[in-house]
Amino acid sequence: MKLIVLKNNLRDGLNAVEKTASENTNLPILKNVLIKTFNNKIQLTATNLELAVIKLISGKIIEEGSITIPLTALSHITQNINSEKINLEVENNVLLFKTDNYQANLQGLPEEEFPIIPKIENTNHYLQLNSEILKEGILKIINAVQFSEIRPELGGLLLDFQITNLKLTGTDSFRLAEKTVTESNFKSNFQRGFKVIIPLKTAQELLRTLNNEMITIFIDPNQILFKNEDLEIISRLVNGSYPDYEPIIPKSLATEMILEREHLLNAAKLVSNFSAKTNEVRIKLKDDKKFLEVYSANQYLGESRYLIPVKAKGDNFETSFNWRYLVDGLKNFNEKEIIFGVNGDNRPAILKSPGDFSYFYILMPIKA
Repeated sequence: MKLIVLKNNLRDGLNAVEKTASENTNLPILKNVLIKTFNNKIQLTATNLELAVIKLISGKIIEEGSITIPLTALSHITQNINSEKINLEVENNVLLFKTDNYQANLQGLPEEEFPIIPKIENTNHYLQLNSEILKEGILKIINAVQFSEIRPELGGLLLDFQITNLKLTGTDSFRLAEKTVTESNFKSNFQRGFKVIIPLKTAQELLRTLNNEMITIFIDPNQILFKNEDLEIISRLVNGSYPDYEPIIPKSLATEMILEREHLLNAAKLVSNFSAKTNEVRIKLKDDKKFLEVYSANQYLGESRYLIPVKAKGDNFETSFNWRYLVDGLKNFNEKEIIFGVNGDNRPAILKSPGDFSYFYILMPIKA
């Protein structure tokens, strides 16, 4: 194999795949990146066996071929050289990395020792949307997801396709977030709906890697592929059934408040200093229903309270929340004002926007 490639192209290609390479001591080749020629492009591939990222970059192909090289070493060299033009040549499983004033020989392994990257068999049916819409949906729910060995389905994001809309959902059983994308924002030729669970690490990779372009999604029973012109992200799906969360979505609200998001965010952060290890803050609607009190106390430190002007209707209440979960939810909104709905001290509360009903965030009170 003989190639000529620009530094920026190689650097960007390695950046796209580098987080996928694994430190698996049983399979050291997973630390390598596979470099091969493909359809007049240079293809870079890394995998951890659960997830694979394939990136195509431009370059001049003088001689076809392939090799796998330790990714960290190759990336370090590429990041730090000054020359713009790089010559890559393979001789006896050694990659010769040459510029006008630098040369390195990197010991590699043949492509045959690299894991086979699975292919999606069903490419007839697809879902297509702008990657920025997908990323926005993931960003609004991902902080409600936590990796769980006991309940692996909670360590993923639910992608629920319903023909006329697409729902993205995340929960760790203490809070839940859902974002709905309407059919005007995607194209699809699926004839029926489906539900799949995308691993958390795959979602994080999508956020890191995707730019503003159209992304096409293909699905097999056990795999999912996200693809654009020069990038493929293929991942195993999480086995299991996602919990039925519809019953916990409040159908009505005992108390509904409209308040400034920044006020509640600041209040939660300020009084959290007094919440100790429990992360508990008390929230109370004052008797006149004009102010919401956020309060926390610590026997060793003291107490702290913050009053927020609100427009409220319904019942007075006093309940406790995990301030970290509350802050996570508030950060997911961009609007100045939010709706904060509460149903007593032991039923789920909800955060939503007065003008955008495509997203909500639910959090459970801390039971006394």
